[in-house]
Amino acid sequence: MNLQKYKTIIFDCDGVVLDSNRVKTQAFYLAALRYGEAAAQALVEHHTANGGISRFKKFEYFLNEIVGVRSDETGMQYLLDAYSKEVADGLMQCKIAEGLEDLRCASPNAKWLIVSGGAQVELRHVFSERGISDYFDGGIFGSPDPKDTIFAREIASGNIEFPALFIGDSRYDHTVSEMFKTDFVFVSAWTEFKGWQDYFANIGVTCKSALSDLITQ
Repeated sequence: MNLQKYKTIIFDCDGVVLDSNRVKTQAFYLAALRYGEAAAQALVEHHTANGGISRFKKFEYFLNEIVGVRSDETGMQYLLDAYSKEVADGLMQCKIAEGLEDLRCASPNAKWLIVSGGAQVELRHVFSERGISDYFDGGIFGSPDPKDTIFAREIASGNIEFPALFIGDSRYDHTVSEMFKTDFVFVSAWTEFKGWQDYFANIGVTCKSALSDLITQ
């Protein structure tokens, strides 16, 4: 794949740069357990069916639609705090995608960004502590702003320049890519997107197992 044609390469984080999808799925379950096992499992199913959406939106849905109570600051803050506590250690220990340095060398003129559904403050801390923040010279962005808002803002400011490539692992990532007319690569090894093979079968999207495959295949 010719990466040198891109002025900007945008990466999702969970399931693309970090093997953190399972960390976050377990964190959603544990955070919601005070509402019962059935409710917690329902949140997990909602989470895995809606990869790339922020925790804020998912917990709002959980309280309003699954538990059936009006979303309030106390309930929301409990869930956010419990979730963050569960996620913190996992993000520091999960696997980092192989080949990041080689991929950076293969795209020397491209600006790199992270655009994630994860919390921006959390992402910046983890990337700094794990020594990979310098790869992403265009910035590391996440919630509470949703991905479409981040894309629109960074395009308007000139930070995202075209041609651009978005690398993701969810249906929502592909939707955002189409919305903003970037090229798209789907990375499958760590995805929780069930049925991705059928979804991408006939729409001309490049699918790779891992980031390293972008330079070895």
